[in-house]
Amino acid sequence: MIVLEVRDINNNIVGKKEVPEIVFNNPASESLVHSAVVAYMANQRQGTHATKTRAMVAGGGKKPWRQKHTGRARHGSIRSPLWRKGGIIFGPQPRDYYVKMPKKMKDTALFKALTMKYKDSEIILLNNLVLDKPKTKDMVKFLNNLQLDGSSVLIVVPEKDENILFSARNIPYVEVIRADDINAYHIALFDKVLFTESALDKLLNLKGVVS
Repeated sequence: MIVLEVRDINNNIVGKKEVPEIVFNNPASESLVHSAVVAYMANQRQGTHATKTRAMVAGGGKKPWRQKHTGRARHGSIRSPLWRKGGIIFGPQPRDYYVKMPKKMKDTALFKALTMKYKDSEIILLNNLVLDKPKTKDMVKFLNNLQLDGSSVLIVVPEKDENILFSARNIPYVEVIRADDINAYHIALFDKVLFTESALDKLLNLKGVVS
């Protein structure tokens, strides 16, 4: 088992927590984490980009001038891609960017990403995080207490908490996420990952890992 130090909001060590090695001591595989990140980013794309081909552009049904004896190049339509306001050749068309990745691979990539963070001492476990009201100043003070003011931080909470969410949303390097939604992409994106104890327990339960 791996043992993590549990801290309070003042950065004092208040206990220790044993966590499964499968989550925080998984053999490294940057390629699998990379694949999971690429799949996640691809699946966020809407794929609604589009340009008009010459068949879609309005007008141009009439031949602009006769074929011969004008001294000009021959043309059949003013909507030819050669013309201004004409159609686009090989432009982007709506498509599906979805990349299918098995759930087991996603979970393994998440565990490997967490392992890399743990080995780099970038995992922080907090006993609890409660804010009485949404206030950015309180969140900044809390991050300063944990010496995280110069790092990008992912805060993982068990359930949606508007006080925490609203307190962090104006800080550009901080993001709050529920344990249900976390994946390898989020872990790789931030310098530090901060779990509350309840969020970590929920993540382990969701992934079928017994702590």
